[in-house]
Amino acid sequence: MQYDKRNLSEETLFKLYKDLLRPRMIEEKMLILLRQGKISKWFSGIGQEAISVGVTNALKNDEYILPMHRNLAVFTTRGIPLHRLFSQWQGKLNGFTKGRDRSFHFGTQDYKIIGMISHLGPQLGVADGIALAEKLKNKQAVTAVFTGEGGTSEGDFHEALNIASVWDLPVIFCIENNGYGLSTPTREQYNCKNLSDRGLGYGIESYTIDGNHILEVYTKLNEIATDLRENPRPVLVEFNTFRMRGHEEASGTKYVPEELMTEWGKKDPIANYETFLLKEGILTTEKIEALRNEIESEINENLKLAFDEEEVESKPAQELLDVYAPFKYAETKPGKVVEHIRLVDAISKGLRQSMEKYSNLVIMGQDVADYGGVFKITEGFMEAFGKERVRNTPICESGIVSAAMGLSINGMKAVVEMQFADFVSSGFNPVVNYLAKSHYRWNEKADVVIRMPCGGDVGAGPFHSQTNEAWFTKTPGLKVAYPAFPYDAKGLLATAINDPNPALFFEHKALYRSVYQNIPADYYTLPFGKAALLKEGNDITIVSYGAGVHWALDTLEKNPDVSADLIDLRTLAPLDMESVYSSVEKTGKLIILQEDSLFGGIASDISALVMENRFQYLDGPVKRVASMETPIPFAKKLEDDYLPKERFLTALKELLAY
Repeated sequence: MQYDKRNLSEETLFKLYKDLLRPRMIEEKMLILLRQGKISKWFSGIGQEAISVGVTNALKNDEYILPMHRNLAVFTTRGIPLHRLFSQWQGKLNGFTKGRDRSFHFGTQDYKIIGMISHLGPQLGVADGIALAEKLKNKQAVTAVFTGEGGTSEGDFHEALNIASVWDLPVIFCIENNGYGLSTPTREQYNCKNLSDRGLGYGIESYTIDGNHILEVYTKLNEIATDLRENPRPVLVEFNTFRMRGHEEASGTKYVPEELMTEWGKKDPIANYETFLLKEGILTTEKIEALRNEIESEINENLKLAFDEEEVESKPAQELLDVYAPFKYAETKPGKVVEHIRLVDAISKGLRQSMEKYSNLVIMGQDVADYGGVFKITEGFMEAFGKERVRNTPICESGIVSAAMGLSINGMKAVVEMQFADFVSSGFNPVVNYLAKSHYRWNEKADVVIRMPCGGDVGAGPFHSQTNEAWFTKTPGLKVAYPAFPYDAKGLLATAINDPNPALFFEHKALYRSVYQNIPADYYTLPFGKAALLKEGNDITIVSYGAGVHWALDTLEKNPDVSADLIDLRTLAPLDMESVYSSVEKTGKLIILQEDSLFGGIASDISALVMENRFQYLDGPVKRVASMETPIPFAKKLEDDYLPKERFLTALKELLAY
């Protein structure tokens, strides 16, 4: 391995060596502790340190970097206190996740490091969002994000590259090509010579460099980063390296040919660089020994701090509290001026008023700019707020949800429009695994609202008609709103945007242009977790939400002899069970109507909660009425039979007669 100083100062050359040695010595210590059972798992980056050290040194300390589980040197080069890292790996309170996650599955705004999740791919889109925020703030900054060669097979990789290319985002995509995805060799992962070639298809400048050559890594990345600050655009860099230990220590390396281990062992980035520095007189054996003693003392002192720390104790109240970022609802009362408008108009006006309120709010989605969205909710927004804040996106839901998370991390707010709620399945992973879990895991908010045009009764068939709220109400960390009226939609949308927690905002397509209401013209808010009592009666409690509320109202109008409390839930997470309990205590009977199919839906949980907590007040079984257990059919007669509108009256009369 050939080195030259490349006009670098002796101070820089020595710092790079120290930055390489420190994580190597920490890892060697961790492997001992792993065998002693003092840490539970370890993903080794031994032999790959030059990539992390070179990239991190090329970035400024206030520029974001998104590492993976073999990038210990990113954390140490940024100067994170070792005792906190050691506490993190032991699952202790002084770590970064309060014992809730392990390894490098965390981030820290203090050091501008955003850690991975096990699903790997979303962090690439998160880097896009962070870089977009930097660009919108007119800040000349670079974002670097890591993935392995295996991760380049994931759709998120391709989505993130495409988004970054289309939007000219200053992201350095770093591929650590270390030969194996767990035990699967690269020849079974992809069929191209260089992974950097994948950037060409997205119009992205790409490089393949020796990832074990610290000076090549540092100088090339420094050159790229310096240029990107002035000329923002994405760059893809493939680092050729090798994983000298198992995917994690338990898996071992028996599947690796011995000659390959020997070949790459000779390319050790620290040993070779050390030899060069000795020849140049920048290092001496005495200086190396002194440095090793210094690092060893630092490791031992910080290990003692971590070992002396008490084991984390479970405090259920605190665990529950940390699922969501703190949010104190502030009521904004409406003025006296009212307008008679449709549900679709209420959502559009509410969204516009939030865009006026928050200059850091960005709307993203397919066709939301010039076209105004397929339902015209953002019509005229691009002219009012500019194309930077009202952004058409490629058709890549996962990448865009991840980018929204990146915007939030970097101090922005995001509203993502799913063209149809059905399509969220293509972005499901970042919703339920990144947005929902980030605050609980490492205290990072996800200031993202995902608008979900949903629902049947419009003849749109299986892929444009689902009401899929139950996918999300069972996921701790998400909030879910499902308004049935223009007044509620406008006020709840304002609150969802104010709230720094991720929210799914369901908008029923069949109600968009069929439901009118007199509502305040100006900005106002409504609280989540507070149901509306639409009708009062003594014989039975009816609970519903969305289009089901209107079906129930229509049924009661046609059957005036039924004396019922009708409760519109309005939000499903949080869920206002107190209003349900209070009504059941009065009427003694409960029927729940939902558009979603029956099994596993909201109605099931409400029924269970009432049975568990108000059984003594019931004068009959709790009834659930829902759609058929089939996908939603297209033909009118089939869809009519699928939906529970007609079955509801039959079930209502049966329960009243019980």
